[in-house]
Amino acid sequence: MAVNRHTEAVAPLRSSGPVSTWLGRHVSTAAASLGRLLRQPFASFMIILVIAVTLALPAALNLVVKNAAAVSGSWENALDFSVFLQQDLALNDAKSLADLIEQRADVESVQLISADEALKEFKEQSGFGDALNQLSKNPLPHTLVVRPSAQNTAASMVLLREELNNLPETDLVQVDTDWVQRFHAILDIVRHAIFIGAVLLGAAIVVIIGNTIRLDIQNRREEIEVTKLIGAGNGFVRRPFLWTGLWYGLLGGALAIGLVWYGLYLLQEPIARLAGLYHSDVAVLNFSLREIGSILGIGVGLGLIGSWFAVARHLRRIEPR
Repeated sequence: MAVNRHTEAVAPLRSSGPVSTWLGRHVSTAAASLGRLLRQPFASFMIILVIAVTLALPAALNLVVKNAAAVSGSWENALDFSVFLQQDLALNDAKSLADLIEQRADVESVQLISADEALKEFKEQSGFGDALNQLSKNPLPHTLVVRPSAQNTAASMVLLREELNNLPETDLVQVDTDWVQRFHAILDIVRHAIFIGAVLLGAAIVVIIGNTIRLDIQNRREEIEVTKLIGAGNGFVRRPFLWTGLWYGLLGGALAIGLVWYGLYLLQEPIARLAGLYHSDVAVLNFSLREIGSILGIGVGLGLIGSWFAVARHLRRIEPR
């Protein structure tokens, strides 16, 4: 029984031995591969910089689309109808018309903007306050901002517009949905273009890393021959080159994120100044943790793919003589 207890006690240690050995070898190889890169700082940095710029281009464009979509998401009032009433219509009549329209089942709400309120807002936002003060008469009419209900279909929206336009008190009905739809269609086209460009740039990164690993294999040809001569397998010889590709991809992805962050930092002041001119507060969206992880993961994945193809193609040609 004592022997059995001793065997059960040492069995877990023996079973964990291969795992510890495997992890130790990979940690040692990873550190050695990183050390080789650090011993050639200029050459390594140039390769990492090329990878970073290649990754930063689609990442930055995707961030631009993300901010544009966020800004357009706040344009809910673009789905409203702006009903401009007749110039000589009294304010009480405009209020009565607003109450009548708001009772419709296909209308969610109606906001009345009087001519005086519209002129005051225009003076504040246009910058022509002094010139507008010289006017003897307010040229702006009363306006109804009609928000359709969410249950409306495209056909019912057209019908609602026609009915509002046929009212005797109405002078003009303006709908701003067309340009919003065009804007979102443009964003979809840009998203697809970014994806296609990212795939092509990803292929370029694979080629760059593969060519770098190929040159590294050629420079270490004698070392590889000696390693194989003493019995090392292709897996053992392949490991440091795969780690080198991984480091290139990881460091390139990290530098790409840093480049985009620096670009956003440079744009903060111009964006704030532009937002101030339009009396608005624009918050620039940055990368989320998921997006940061995706960029780093893509960099690592491309690094491993490039190094794997290079090693698989050139390593089997090197055999001890």
